[in-house]
Amino acid sequence: MKLTTIEEVQNCVGKLPAPRDLKVIDHLDDHARHWLSFTRLGFIAFGRAGSVQLTMAGGEVGFVTTPDSLCLQIPLSSIDDESIIVAGCSFGALFLVSSMEETLRVNGKVIDRDHHTVKLAVEECYLHCAKAFRRSAFWHPKSLCENQSEPDVFFHHARFLVLATINNQDEVDVSPKGDPPGILKQDADGLCFADRPGNRRIDSFRNIIEQPFVSIATLVPGHTEVLMIHGRCELRTDEQLMQSFEVEGKAPRLITRVTPTDMQKHNSTAITRGSLWPSEEAPSGLNSAQIFKDHMKKSRESSLQAKLARAAISLPGALTKGLELDYKNNLY
Repeated sequence: MKLTTIEEVQNCVGKLPAPRDLKVIDHLDDHARHWLSFTRLGFIAFGRAGSVQLTMAGGEVGFVTTPDSLCLQIPLSSIDDESIIVAGCSFGALFLVSSMEETLRVNGKVIDRDHHTVKLAVEECYLHCAKAFRRSAFWHPKSLCENQSEPDVFFHHARFLVLATINNQDEVDVSPKGDPPGILKQDADGLCFADRPGNRRIDSFRNIIEQPFVSIATLVPGHTEVLMIHGRCELRTDEQLMQSFEVEGKAPRLITRVTPTDMQKHNSTAITRGSLWPSEEAPSGLNSAQIFKDHMKKSRESSLQAKLARAAISLPGALTKGLELDYKNNLY
């Protein structure tokens, strides 16, 4: 069955137990700026309603700079496809730090670009949970062998993808997805991937219902090749299809099917420059639980639910234990 309303989606994946934007702040705080100072790779999508395109930016530690709490600067030379960047368009970004399984998500607008740099205005900033990276064993690939040129071999080994979507308000969302090898399955109607337990913000699902055009980057951790897919998405709950994605006795509640309009595989110079593998030790001073906790305190959510949630995480060690329990019991 195809899902056509957000109510149908929430009936499948559940609703947030707390206010949707509780962990979202509207600027780069010290945690976020510290995170960005260590990032080696970012997945960044740019677009306007009806069109969204995804690319990668990578380099040595410190290639992303933060002149102030509301602005990012990225050299165009670090971006795989800088031709998709237009002043005034929206962006959504996902920034990685070596050995950190959580990721920093930043959304906003393109302020300007010159011959050397793109400047991005920050409107949203928050930390994303670790589940996609744990499921894909992103930082611990089984091999660092040569890239696979055959499509069937690539699909068999792929374990990680990033989905870029956009809504009618020109808001871009970039979401990571991770699974055991074979994250993408081919059927007669296109390519499919599973929705696994996550943060339940369902931004990408909201966007797909409004604007089905998407951009996807798929990769095999440990390799520099990326399969870029553009096409139309739909959300499905076909029982047989969901069962085909069963892992550890658990089937997903929702499947995203993509009908590609274009697929191209290329060697990402951004991933090469980022030197992601073998991964380095996680930087000191980046404590995911503390970042989640501080962002929840700084959030502008003022409802009773938000106050209760902040009170619950104020207990020493409560958030750390809660995260580890969630990651252990709700990975699939």
